[in-house]
Amino acid sequence: MHDLVIRAGTVVDGTGKERFEGDIAVEDGRIVALGKVSESGRREVDARGRLVSPGWVDIHTHYDGQVTWDPILAPSSWHGVTTIVMGNCGVGFAPVREGQQDFLIELMEGVEDIPGTALHEGLTWNWESFPEYLNALEEMPRTIDVATQVPHCSVRAYVLGDRAHENVVTDEEIAEMQRITREGLEAGAFGFTTSRTVVHRSVHGHVPGTWSEPRELLGIGQALKVPGGAMFEMASDTLGRDPDRAWMEQLAKETGCGVTYALAQEPRYPEAYRDSLDFARQSTAAGGRIVPQIPCRPTGLLFGLQSSFHPFVGHPTYGKLRKLPLAERAAAISDPPMRARILSEETMIKDPVTRALLMNFSQIFPLGDPADYEPTEEKSLAAQARREGCRPEEILLDGMVANGGRDFYFAPLLNYAGYSHDPLREMMLHPNSVVGLSDGGAHCGLVCDAGMPTYLLTHWARDRRRGEQIPLELAVHLQTGRTASVYGMHDRGTLEIGRKADINIIDFDRLRTHAPEMVFDLPAGGRRLVQRVDGYEATIVSGEVTMEHGEPTGARPGKLVRADRR
Repeated sequence: MHDLVIRAGTVVDGTGKERFEGDIAVEDGRIVALGKVSESGRREVDARGRLVSPGWVDIHTHYDGQVTWDPILAPSSWHGVTTIVMGNCGVGFAPVREGQQDFLIELMEGVEDIPGTALHEGLTWNWESFPEYLNALEEMPRTIDVATQVPHCSVRAYVLGDRAHENVVTDEEIAEMQRITREGLEAGAFGFTTSRTVVHRSVHGHVPGTWSEPRELLGIGQALKVPGGAMFEMASDTLGRDPDRAWMEQLAKETGCGVTYALAQEPRYPEAYRDSLDFARQSTAAGGRIVPQIPCRPTGLLFGLQSSFHPFVGHPTYGKLRKLPLAERAAAISDPPMRARILSEETMIKDPVTRALLMNFSQIFPLGDPADYEPTEEKSLAAQARREGCRPEEILLDGMVANGGRDFYFAPLLNYAGYSHDPLREMMLHPNSVVGLSDGGAHCGLVCDAGMPTYLLTHWARDRRRGEQIPLELAVHLQTGRTASVYGMHDRGTLEIGRKADINIIDFDRLRTHAPEMVFDLPAGGRRLVQRVDGYEATIVSGEVTMEHGEPTGARPGKLVRADRR
């Protein structure tokens, strides 16, 4: 008798092959039979009329703190994710010397907008080295599997101490950073990560390693010559262009590692992403694996009264109201004299780039419910203001106080220069790219993209009307077989005999994400944006049903995933 049999589902197996109707049998956490299964199971699930897919493998998250206190790891677990990769963008919590804990928290808070109060209360810090951090992660059972990478900022802080922000380091210091990185990889980390973008700042300025010389990155990168391979992940303003290309290509060829970075369509250079895709193709053909990482919807911010940032945060009158409870704040702003006073003021924010971002009303849209991430230009605040003969600020402020201050506006920063998802589709379907950048667990007060795996199905494989869709089989493959293989997780990502039984059972017709909402469930009452979902009837990890109709079952088979270095 099998442990579990899923009957008569529409199987989309993650390989990209055409769907088929059939059964799946599971024993000891592995798939043992596909097609027609005659033997019964201790538990049987009738999946007739339901989509049966592999669990999603999300390679770009920031649950590094939350993973130490939260066994559920929502919202990713709500959205069918069964494996996460964290430690991205160079920030994390290991290795750490005594006295450096606050510094690492401040980096994470600054870069990923995770409340420092929550991290201070939630983190246990029962580790120093990276292997000890992995051992600590291994102690907690969870709903999903977690994998991690060695973060540059933590390594720099550990080796350089108070000099962590210095750009030039000695050969001996590079050798020590290389040793620590190799130690982490040999213990099971899947890669090394860094940040080279001016956007990533903390109270101390740009994060350590932002301006590191290529010799440092190439030196540390020699640690990536490990059995089983490894990834070098980075956030970068160059988006795969010069001056990073030479050392990226050299690193990939010398070590055999994969180099992955966030690629996006920029508003100023809307066609430039194609050159980066060509670079990835040519470099990979020449023996260096370059893998641009692509989100499945525009990278953007959510502006609302509950957000940590929006166009009125710099207005003096709004600043005086900011600490009022939400309902009181919304009521106060709705008072005509108060509304007029706020609208009459200039923002106190001086940075010209930030001001331009806040006032780019042609790229700010009402999000709505269900959320619309591909709005037409006519829905922008600028277009609406022209039609109504008023200022965009008036429409925005009135919209922010509606519904008790709980509604949001969507402000895409990247990947929406032409008011279309077509460039995203081109990037996602490129043979050298990979889907990622959900940032699950991060940007708690301004971004809510952990539901991207669901969006890839609902929008791209079912609902899109303003351009070509993506076939369901390919949409599933992009976030299962493809993401797993890029990160060397060859035991999961497809529904094949011998593979790990990580499975979603989905009512595809009913699959729907709700509008983002702010909750206050982090340690110390910390806030975070979440996006709930309907349509996942069951999520199965290692053969155990962990989520059923959106609720945890209590089963926690999720483990730390260590890279296979044999």
